[in-house]
Amino acid sequence: MTDEEAVQEATGEATQDVKQTGGQGDANREKYRLISGEEILENGEARPSTLAFLGMYILGALVFGVHMLFQNGIDPADDASILLKLTATLIELTNWETLPVGFVLVMCFLVWANRMLNISTSGKWVTVSLLLITFLPVVITIDNLISTIAGWFGAADGAFEIPFLPDTYNYFISGLMFLVVFWAFTYKYQRSFSYAITTNAIIFQHAFLLSRSHRRILFDRISEVMVERTPMGTLLGYATVTIMTDSGVGLVEESVGVGAGASGLAGGSTTSGDDSTADKVRKGVLRSMFAFLTYQRTTRRVDHDPRHCFYKIRKWEDVKMMLNEMHRKHSQSNMLEDIKSALNNADESEA
Repeated sequence: MTDEEAVQEATGEATQDVKQTGGQGDANREKYRLISGEEILENGEARPSTLAFLGMYILGALVFGVHMLFQNGIDPADDASILLKLTATLIELTNWETLPVGFVLVMCFLVWANRMLNISTSGKWVTVSLLLITFLPVVITIDNLISTIAGWFGAADGAFEIPFLPDTYNYFISGLMFLVVFWAFTYKYQRSFSYAITTNAIIFQHAFLLSRSHRRILFDRISEVMVERTPMGTLLGYATVTIMTDSGVGLVEESVGVGAGASGLAGGSTTSGDDSTADKVRKGVLRSMFAFLTYQRTTRRVDHDPRHCFYKIRKWEDVKMMLNEMHRKHSQSNMLEDIKSALNNADESEA
């Protein structure tokens, strides 16, 4: 064996344990944009678990429940609690036929709370979906108002109405349609993520509606492989595998603090040469107070973005072992040791 052959064997350029080629292999090559000679390892492809986005399905059911609440109302018993009676009264007072103000307010609070919690259901397309169903009664009311005003000036009945909008907001039909469509989009969303471990790199692929993302991480860039199993994940058999790199992939910076719109207020506390000593002290105290209120502390936390990690996958043990093996194989220190060992064996064989 020559030195060149020994080096090639030590660096692992000969691929092994790869998926079979053919129609499926060609489809995967195009899907993951594999380079020449790159193959997906055996069991190296993964997707999020079916129950990974369980929170979105629950959110859809919650919105449907809000619709049913305003559809049927609450009929409290005589000995019911004051809070329940107050809730029933508020629903009755705000559930107008032309514009259900109470429903819009409750949905606005739900959208705000879901966005502020910054959880798995706080994505942009989820927020847009919730806003659409929140303001649909307002759109229907505006459409009816425009049609009525146009009728005063002799326009034909319904000439200015939006064709596909009903005259009134039906809670049951609207809630059921939202539930079915939202669950269908959720299923499509969870199927839009796919991950692959190849002979050359780790690939994170995402394609949802008009959004596309593709990331490759080389094995020698890995600094740490983290596995997180939530209580729900332990029960359902999935875990999230996050890859940390020296460049910061896998981490996200988050500002934690309180903002009170102080930038505009602090502008009025600028000192001038005509200010008295008392005014300068007062403005100095105000600036210090505003600076304290607007202080933000930046922290770094692990980012469990489904686009950049193996998000809630079932075969997480195999993936973790594969990542560790490929990292060891492609790390510079290991490659140098293998080259040195191969050269020594070659010298001994020649001797």
